[in-house]
Amino acid sequence: MNTATPLEMASKAGHLKRLRRIEGQVRGLQRMVDQDKYCIDVLTQIAAATRALEAVALMLLEEHLRHCVSNAVRADGSTDETIKEASAAIARLVRS
Repeated sequence: MNTATPLEMASKAGHLKRLRRIEGQVRGLQRMVDQDKYCIDVLTQIAAATRALEAVALMLLEEHLRHCVSNAVRADGSTDETIKEASAAIARLVRS
């Protein structure tokens, strides 16, 4: 049974659309390397794909904070563990 709200389903559809676009970018990168394209052009496209992935990650993080973290705190007051988990996710994102 799907308990997602229409907003969450729309958000999921948007994330999947963006990820499919990024998947196409990565396939394009593979073709560029296979066709021995100019290194700077390949690097430029890698940077674009990286920025696109970072944008999706930031959107997911924002949604996690807005929904998952706030719901967990409201439900059982598990502030320390919930914030620790979110902080670890932010640290992984920053280090990447």
